[in-house]
Amino acid sequence: MKTKISARKFLSKYMIYLAFVALLIVFSLTLRNVGNGFLDMGNVWNIIRQTALIAILGVGMTYALGAGQIDLSVGSVVGLTSLVTAWTVQAAGLIPGVLAGLAVGAVVGAINGALIAWVKIPPFIATLGTQILFAGVSRTVSGLKSVPITNTTFNFVFGGGDFGGVPVLLLWMVVIVVVGQLFLRKRPFGRQVISVGGNPKAALYSGVRVKLTIFKVMLLSGVLASLAGILWAGRFGGGRYSLGEAEEASAIAATVLGGTSINGGKASVAGACVGAVMLGMINNALVMYGLDVYQQMVVRGLIILAAVAFTVNAEKDA
Repeated sequence: MKTKISARKFLSKYMIYLAFVALLIVFSLTLRNVGNGFLDMGNVWNIIRQTALIAILGVGMTYALGAGQIDLSVGSVVGLTSLVTAWTVQAAGLIPGVLAGLAVGAVVGAINGALIAWVKIPPFIATLGTQILFAGVSRTVSGLKSVPITNTTFNFVFGGGDFGGVPVLLLWMVVIVVVGQLFLRKRPFGRQVISVGGNPKAALYSGVRVKLTIFKVMLLSGVLASLAGILWAGRFGGGRYSLGEAEEASAIAATVLGGTSINGGKASVAGACVGAVMLGMINNALVMYGLDVYQQMVVRGLIILAAVAFTVNAEKDA
């Protein structure tokens, strides 16, 4: 009996990494004769560029879900941030542009946190409302037009450049994921997040300021979404209202695939990063297999459902 329980816990903890390796082997073998092959470095870097920003969104989502919350507004924050950053970079320069972009996420995150923690609106409803609100703001202020960024330094450093052939986005992703994982595992704030998500009443009785912790995780999610928006703008050389659109679903899927509980109390930043890259691998492989857009949607939907089902059942058995 103990062996079965241990095996179940082992699979629950390391399934994402085992699945990642298994898919990598399958794709590398079955797609080796398609184009230059799945493991061609050009294709690998393309996958990284497509998934690094989802991984950064996933770090914020990990903290939100770990605390028993959710943030559906991150896609809207990305789009609005890209526009504000583009306008400010063109008008005032690189540093003011970055600060203005980060301020967007801080404001939206603070609004979400206040609505959830003190107004006591359920996180799904609160962040759905701000998602719609700021998506509308982006479309209104931009007139549905893109805003170019001609500052080459900004475009290089914030998403569009390569260092020695290595995409800048990979470096950003590694830094954010490592810092996020260390804070989650090694710092008091990380333990507070998990305790609030696992049992908020027990956390309150043990001295954790539950409302403030919820406010902080939503603020963090907003700021990381704005950082992703800045990097999106740098990668594509401008801001657009549609950047990041619907990517909250990708961030949630990557986070859940990585082992974070949708019910709170269990989270892994590293797992969210692996989940994001794995989703990128799957998307890339489906294109190489020749599936059309709608077939790809079916496969991705099945994968997300399977991941959630596995997570829920693993929690019941724990």
